[in-house]
Amino acid sequence: MLIFAVPGQKCREIDMRRIYLLTTQHLEECLWFRDDEDYKVAMNYIAIQAACCPKVAVLAFILMSNHVHFVLRGRSEDVLEFVNQFKKRYSQYYRCKYGVKEFLRGNTVHFQEVTSEDEGVERTIAYVQMNPVAANICLNSSQYPWGTGNCFFNPGKPKGKRLSDISERGRKRLFRTNCDTIPLHWLINEDGYINPESYVDIESVESGYRSPGRMNFFLNASSKAKKKLEASEQNLPAFRDQVILPTLPDLCRSLFQKESFAALNSSEQSEMAKQIRYRFSADAHQIARVCGITYADAARLLDSV
Repeated sequence: MLIFAVPGQKCREIDMRRIYLLTTQHLEECLWFRDDEDYKVAMNYIAIQAACCPKVAVLAFILMSNHVHFVLRGRSEDVLEFVNQFKKRYSQYYRCKYGVKEFLRGNTVHFQEVTSEDEGVERTIAYVQMNPVAANICLNSSQYPWGTGNCFFNPGKPKGKRLSDISERGRKRLFRTNCDTIPLHWLINEDGYINPESYVDIESVESGYRSPGRMNFFLNASSKAKKKLEASEQNLPAFRDQVILPTLPDLCRSLFQKESFAALNSSEQSEMAKQIRYRFSADAHQIARVCGITYADAARLLDSV
């Protein structure tokens, strides 16, 4: 059963702890995360939500440039509140940094119950984990830092220092909020965000897959893995949005002596779109995101003579 829930909407499911896949609506004309700092802040906000919502178990998640995925266990109203509160925290941060008000206010959450039938849980987690691989960002899910890709069947111990080793003032500055609910034994890594291993229910996920080989089978058999094969054949995006975005002002200046994509006329925008496609192997969807235009406009610019 698929439920489309807008922020603030109450869910009417019965209060049983079940597993759900929650996916935010893909932003077409802008990015959730413009640089690595944005990702790190979001990673910490997920940890804060995990600490604030003990009734919700985090099984897997991934942060992509224009949407996020969560696999959560709990009551339907609790897991939906988990994601909405995460969005609220991140939206407030985004407004302070970029001056964009109500950034995620109308961003829909697609809400789907995951059953154990036909190995549904294993397939869903694999689908989430393989998102960055399908986007041609990395070769395997364990290489992607903004999610749970490296959490499962990892023989190495998580590295970092305990939060108890950081002063209370330092923790508040780091997390941009009061953080009394965060367990002090959780580990923070050298990049400045809490290791997902501190709060993700790794044991449940690993027991469901039973072995690294079986998990790898589901990763390679997922729809995202098939998309990766298609993308390789079609030479789809090979650069992250966050790599392309900061290069655009320099590219505008070098090609047209103008400061931004918005300052270009229609013929210049068409040439700019084609340059982005040529230089970064970008498709129309990625060009739309980094330029702040619709997919239809990006496709039109690429098709213009």
